[in-house]
Amino acid sequence: MHKILSVFAVLAAAPAWAEAVWLQSYHWTNDHPAFGGLSGIEVLGNGSRLIAISDRNAIVTARIKRDQGQITQISDVALHEIIETDDQLDSEGIAVGSDGAVYVSYEGVHGIRQFEQDLQNSHALSFHPEFSTLQNNSSLEALAIDQNNALYTIPERSGRADRPFPVYRLENENWDQPFDIPRRGAFLLVGADIGPDNRFYILERDFTGIGFRSRVRRFDINGENEELVMQSRTFRHDNLEGISVWRAPDGLRMTLISDDNYRWMQRTEIVEYRVDD
Repeated sequence: MHKILSVFAVLAAAPAWAEAVWLQSYHWTNDHPAFGGLSGIEVLGNGSRLIAISDRNAIVTARIKRDQGQITQISDVALHEIIETDDQLDSEGIAVGSDGAVYVSYEGVHGIRQFEQDLQNSHALSFHPEFSTLQNNSSLEALAIDQNNALYTIPERSGRADRPFPVYRLENENWDQPFDIPRRGAFLLVGADIGPDNRFYILERDFTGIGFRSRVRRFDINGENEELVMQSRTFRHDNLEGISVWRAPDGLRMTLISDDNYRWMQRTEIVEYRVDD
């Protein structure tokens, strides 16, 4: 009887499934010596432009050429190398506000910066007291922005395998911690976005020892009603770290980007899925 109850408890705790259909994996190459290490992405202009962040302080902008929705070329690539200051270390997440403002999160010195239109000059936003308790090289990996320009950031690690990931929100210059993301298995949190469906998407990664596997879950904007959107097998994709959710002509689109860690055996990969609303 206890075993039966345990099975029902596990089933009740497991998230519901959403339908995601793989569309494409595009290998993006560029000859610029600073290109690579892309850990965050935003897709703009109805899928025609992108802005990405590398983990070595460079913002990348580009145009996306498509044929029947499929990426055929990435052109007009520009790398804007960030002017380093002491608190601009290990850039990881990126978000673009409705006014075009660009925000970047950091896991070296834990915090968020807002960039000017030149994508060089920036200023630090206010600091949540709990940021100082986060683990080095595992802090503000994910960054998202909602329709009211409130920022949400999440650390890569929560501190313990049985502790949920805290979600920190900066709204009207005030910080709070509105909800947590439950940890499930060995996956760590590496990216986040709020889609046009006003749902909160998180990208997670697990290094299995021989390769990477990825997972995407989504929630209501208050952290409730968890759904599993996608989970890949090892080697299906490279080291996916960035996520952007946007509306394409054929429905909701999820664009993911991989961090090649500047290693020859890895690749910068743009992966797209169609997702049920």
